[in-house]
Amino acid sequence: MRIIPAIDIIDGKCVRLTKGDYNTKKVYNENPLEIAKLFEDSGIEFLHVVDLDGAKASHIVNYKILEQIATKTNLSIDFGGGLKSNEDLKIAFNSGANQITGGSIAVKNPEVFSSWIETYGSDKIILGADCNNDKIAISGWQEESDLEVIPFIKNYQEKGISYVICTDISKDGMLEGPSFDLYKKILTECHSEHPDSYRDEESLKLIASGGISTFDELPKLAELGCEGVIIGKAIYENRISLKQLEQFISND
Repeated sequence: MRIIPAIDIIDGKCVRLTKGDYNTKKVYNENPLEIAKLFEDSGIEFLHVVDLDGAKASHIVNYKILEQIATKTNLSIDFGGGLKSNEDLKIAFNSGANQITGGSIAVKNPEVFSSWIETYGSDKIILGADCNNDKIAISGWQEESDLEVIPFIKNYQEKGISYVICTDISKDGMLEGPSFDLYKKILTECHSEHPDSYRDEESLKLIASGGISTFDELPKLAELGCEGVIIGKAIYENRISLKQLEQFISND
């Protein structure tokens, strides 16, 4: 299971929110590149970068920071937050993103999002399936849609999506543990519909996100079958140390 630390950016700074509420903003570092380098020095290879200004503005904002991290580290970066147009996507990839995550656009403009999957391939495009009470939330989590999370994922699996980041918003930043039951349900119900023609590339690559609070939760998520886990506040609040993550990666 891949360990993917998160860097959320507002005004060029590394911050964390609680349940996506911008009023709960806490700045952890003025310089996201410093944090990214720390992660890299601990043997981490992947990074989840969220442009929170972009999520609010509905277009990419903090691409210069993405570019900085991409050029000054070897981290493989997935980038999300406010990507709404083909132009946003080009800027993200040109600035060094290895993958991009689309959430709101997958709800509000499925034609455009589906065209991204077709154009760039399922290795480059991640579906952001962030939910509250099993309903997909959009626009930096400011809005709830009527879409149920599992049918939403299944619909995009049919369109070729394989990577899905699922954040249970009620857990995000709460340090109370992740939604094991939700992930189990998703992995069970969104498995390849055709077990006879099962191929690895058809299987769902589910990335757990939100609520991670202790190191012990990581092996449990791996056991469930999660492909990756995004860890944010637990690292910044020293609930999980980079040393522990380094050991987990070397033992994996």
